[in-house]
Amino acid sequence: MPELPEVETTRRGIAPLVEGQEVTEVIVRQPRLRTPVPGELAEWLVGHRFGELSRRAKYLLLPIAEGHLLWHLGMSGSLRLVPLGTPPRTHDHVDVVLGNGQILRYHDPRRFGFVDFVSGDPYADIRLSRLGPEPLSSAFTGEYFFTRSRCRRVAIKPFLMDNANVVGVGNIYASEALFMAGIDPRRPAGEVTREECDRLVTSASTVLAAAIEQGGTTLRDFVGGDGKPGYFAQRLNVYGRGGEPCRECGHEITSLVLGQRASCFCPYCQH
Repeated sequence: MPELPEVETTRRGIAPLVEGQEVTEVIVRQPRLRTPVPGELAEWLVGHRFGELSRRAKYLLLPIAEGHLLWHLGMSGSLRLVPLGTPPRTHDHVDVVLGNGQILRYHDPRRFGFVDFVSGDPYADIRLSRLGPEPLSSAFTGEYFFTRSRCRRVAIKPFLMDNANVVGVGNIYASEALFMAGIDPRRPAGEVTREECDRLVTSASTVLAAAIEQGGTTLRDFVGGDGKPGYFAQRLNVYGRGGEPCRECGHEITSLVLGQRASCFCPYCQH
């Protein structure tokens, strides 16, 4: 599933050829995504130019004068640029044709993503207004995370993955951040100390920044905006490594289900 680094990698990949470009055509081959593609999408976009692309959590925001195109990649979606005339593949559901001869093409085998249009302030939209801080922003601090976690009995890993607390720290990066911070993912969030919260915030930011720098994490369905896979997977310490030796201590990585998600951790390095 594309997580925050994959979405940020996509934004950086497509921005140079999308920003400032006029939309000349919109082609919707499959409108039945997680939410239906608005029937007026072409009417809203054609003839308008995109401004500076941005990201909030796992949402991509593509602005025009009248509002923002809001795009979510779902479980298996990808956005890439292809030259005009490139034949669509199976699961290529939406094309936004640009004046520079490029097509912004949305591919989504599972159809769990969506594209929508939001007029006015996009951050007032209910999908964005209730989100926590960005993990690479100055608002995400050890003090903030410690205060928010007090008296919470939920395990620290699902607490870290809750977008109301901080956005974009999905299963892969939560696992890696907790390993780097030396914290057992099963511990109640309210029992994690202030010092540990400081370490965890630093670790989460470090892991996410490294993943973005390397183009995201290679998963079966993910490619960046240039059609190339990410390369962060080769640096994973615990995620997907259940039963393998820990890279730090050599003991076996434990795998279990936590908060309905597969979780891997080292019981010797993480306490």
